[in-house]
Amino acid sequence: MQVDILNSKGGKTGRTIELPEDIFSIEPNDHCIYLAVKQYQATQRQGTSKTKGRAEVQGSSKKLHKQKGTGGSRKGNLRNPLYKGGGTIFGPKPHLYGGKLNRKVKDLAKISALVHKARANKIVVVEDLVMDTPKTKEFSVILDTLRGEHRKTLVVLADYNDNVYLSGRNLTDNKTIVLSDMNTYDLVNASVLIFTESAANMFSEEEVGAEA
Repeated sequence: MQVDILNSKGGKTGRTIELPEDIFSIEPNDHCIYLAVKQYQATQRQGTSKTKGRAEVQGSSKKLHKQKGTGGSRKGNLRNPLYKGGGTIFGPKPHLYGGKLNRKVKDLAKISALVHKARANKIVVVEDLVMDTPKTKEFSVILDTLRGEHRKTLVVLADYNDNVYLSGRNLTDNKTIVLSDMNTYDLVNASVLIFTESAANMFSEEEVGAEA
């Protein structure tokens, strides 16, 4: 799959990059995408909700009255969940929400999301971004030029670049990551993917390494 390499002003450089057919020619698996996004969102939950049971609340442990002979129901102590100030029955306890997902399923989900973006012409390859200092305004102009009418942008770098990352950190409609941190949720959530030339080249390099 041939993709034009653009400069930071959105113009064609006259060069193209070949995205590997083994990745971008498969039939996307939407169910794997669903599973990966569901797991990602579940792992974002803190899972810190907590209530106290009858063994944890404060109060006397003395039995309120004898078991039999009162004509009333049998009662334990004031920490009984049926009384005001008593413990909570089956209340929430801290736990993790994210489940396990096989590596092959995760990889297929990411590839499937990339295929959907490629078929919708929402993958842009730009020359490596070079910024001497963090400049959010300058970075915002570059994004507006490259993404066109699309708003949510995912910028994928080959390696971490402090100036580029800091330039886009405060933009609410943009996220900048390195290729190794790319996940299915970010791919699906973005309207357009902007790969730097070095990041796009790593697809081919990984493909060659896999064949070897």
